[in-house]
Parts: sequence; structure tokens; C-alpha cells
Amino acid sequence: LFGHEKGAFTGALALRRGRFEHAHEGTLFLDEIGDLPLELQPKLLRVLQEREFERVGGSRMIDVDVRLIAATHRDLETMARDGLFREDLYYRINVFPIYIPPLRERKEDIPTLANHAATRARSRAGFPQSDISDAAMEYLLDYAWPGNVRELENVIERAVILSRGGSIDASHVLIGPALDVPAMQPRPAPLAMRETEKEHILKALSRAKWRIEGRGGAAQLLEMNPSTLRSRMRKLGIERPVP
Repeated sequence: LFGHEKGAFTGALALRRGRFEHAHEGTLFLDEIGDLPLELQPKLLRVLQEREFERVGGSRMIDVDVRLIAATHRDLETMARDGLFREDLYYRINVFPIYIPPLRERKEDIPTLANHAATRARSRAGFPQSDISDAAMEYLLDYAWPGNVRELENVIERAVILSRGGSIDASHVLIGPALDVPAMQPRPAPLAMRETEKEHILKALSRAKWRIEGRGGAAQLLEMNPSTLRSRMRKLGIERPVP
């Protein structure tokens, strides 16, 4: 953040300007500010209040004019009350707070975000652009996304790989079962890929009343060939329950 002078410590072979110095008369974004160690917080507070700082190993004050944007997934107000975050720093950065709701509370954004993530993933992999099927999108919309946008991006990248660059269907969307997660419920443990696939197939079979072929059958819901679905069921040990 503050840079250092040449010779300030072992390995400091040249002067290095820090982030604040580079952001002079501009904007500096600090991600996960709630993870900033307590011993560094007074130094950040001083820069924000006095608009000046010293490089490590330096003795000259450097003036700086920076707009600061900070982000965190933590509850800084609670941390400040508990002594885990400086209260004066919290009030100093809490000038214009913006709350971004979790993805499960803004599901109308999921199609746009999913298509954008798929476009980027295909571009990186050198695959041609393709679409996301309605059945696959239904799975995405039914899921509670405890990991928010990062989890969505990872799921879509995996789906692009599994689809080999073709259209993403429901069989390529490997996520946990649909969850109704209250705002303060802890994040569930992630399922292994095999168990996740098994959950999806069981969900489709239950919806189709264990009918595999035909209109409304599990194979159609999963956009899979019926013989492929039967093969996957045998491999995963899925059997129709005895009445």
C-alpha cells in the first residue's frame, strides 16, 4: 500500500511506489478490507484522515489525494463492536455504503451472468459460442448459490468443459440440490461431483415419477439419451425404490 525506500530492508534494492502513490488523484479499490490486520488499520486510517503517508524506511511525508472504494463480505459493524475492526476506521470508510444482495435474492440476474460467464469460458478455451438450454437454466435458477457469483462462474466454466464447447444442457450443470437458504444460515458443505450428479438424476427421476423415456421422462428433463441415462444410473448405483 505504501511502498518502500531503497535499502529499507533486505531485498529492497530499489525505491518502490505503493498503491496509494500510484492512485494519486484517482481511485483505489481495496477488496476484503475486513481481513486487514489490526496492526495495519491505524496506518490506513491516517492516510484517509491526513491524506499523507510515509514509504517504509522513509522519513518524508508524501501527500496523496485518493478516492477509496472498499469491499467486504464481513459485518464490519459487528466486528467493530467486538474489537476485531477499529471503530474509527469503520466510521471513516462507511461514508456511502452500498449493499449488494446475495445472488439468491436477485435471481433475475442469473441468466445474464450465466451467459456472460459461458461466453468468457468458451473464449478462453477456444470453443465456439453456444447457448445454455432452458432445462440447464432452470437448474441454475432453482439453486440457492451460497457461493454467489464466484460459484456461478465456476459451475458455468465446468459446464463449458463438460459440454466440450457445445450447448450446455442440464446434465452439464453439476451443482448441489436446490436449497432454500435463510440469510444467516451457514453455507452447506460442498458435495463431491459424483454425489452432485447422483442428486440431479434422482431429482429428475422423482419429477418424472421414475419414467425414463418419452415426453416428460427423466431423460428428456436431463436432455440425455435414455440409454446414456440408464448407464449413468447403473454406474451411480441408482435403483427405483420398491413400493
